[in-house]
Amino acid sequence: MTLELKDATKRVRGITHIKPTSLVMEPGHFNVLLGQTASGKTSLIKLMAGLDPLADGEVWMDGQNVSRLSTQKRNISLVHQFFVNYPHMTVFDNIASPLRVAGMAKSEIQGRVEEAADILQLRPMLHRRPQELSGGQQQRCALARAIAKESRAVFLDEPLANLDYKLREELREQLPELFAGRGAVVVYATSEPEEALLLGGKTALMDDGVVTQFGTTAQIYRKPDNLTAARVFSDPPINAARITKSGGTAQMETGASWALSGPAAEIADGVYTLAIRPHHVTPVPAGTDYVKLDGTVLVTELSGSESSAHFQIGDDGWVSLAHGVHPYEVGERHEFYMDASQAFYFAEDGRLVA
Repeated sequence: MTLELKDATKRVRGITHIKPTSLVMEPGHFNVLLGQTASGKTSLIKLMAGLDPLADGEVWMDGQNVSRLSTQKRNISLVHQFFVNYPHMTVFDNIASPLRVAGMAKSEIQGRVEEAADILQLRPMLHRRPQELSGGQQQRCALARAIAKESRAVFLDEPLANLDYKLREELREQLPELFAGRGAVVVYATSEPEEALLLGGKTALMDDGVVTQFGTTAQIYRKPDNLTAARVFSDPPINAARITKSGGTAQMETGASWALSGPAAEIADGVYTLAIRPHHVTPVPAGTDYVKLDGTVLVTELSGSESSAHFQIGDDGWVSLAHGVHPYEVGERHEFYMDASQAFYFAEDGRLVA
């Protein structure tokens, strides 16, 4: 089973929401759509699911062109971030509803519902109604319905966004196991880079209706093709600044400079954009090769075991994210240290060059 988009395009009243997109998604792993709000994740899912019409292009499932088929005939499941359950039905009936619509025998329905309920720990709640469940249990009910249906494709549109932190962590860990070995193509939309990394598989980075890069999640994180992809795959936002490369040295407009090594030393002299993730910018040096930066602290935040500081360096706003508790004073000048070995270098057209 594969799900393939061939130049799939979506337009609404003459405005292009999804630019021509070609992707091949396969079972056996999660296919993650990662992008900020309004980047086009939900619009792309609606095209794949048949909820919105294609302006151009095609959608193929398992070698069949399904572009003109209704959502019902595509044999797909869709789980939203909101708990979509029928309030007048019990949990059992909610899970069983698509199976009954398909005309399945009662004995098979019973078996499938109980199997899905066991997987998602809903067996004691099968006779309750949705309003008697917690938010996490309601979302488990929606997931159980998707599992019981045994769809060819399952679309999960930010399904954990409205759950509290603990439930989100629990379900995030369970999701890959829930769909493992079922042969379905699983597409998961999220705005959180950390979630994409935890789910693994492959990721399509989205920005303004365009897939900027698609491939193995870990590989994209380590080597984004362009500056837009690097920005999508960073939370807090990736730090960026213009640098001038001359010989074996790079220099920022603020005057900070350092010796280049590896591929960065081989690029042609000129002006580039340096980009580095916040956890490689720390308030204390972790090695002798770290580059010292001076910035004015704008905002500070303590989150669990990490301290973050937003600071101004020249004309750019940067973020430091470091383990431990670090004392910052808003408005003060503070030293930060950049691990230049972890930096990306992008040409003026945004392409990764080192």
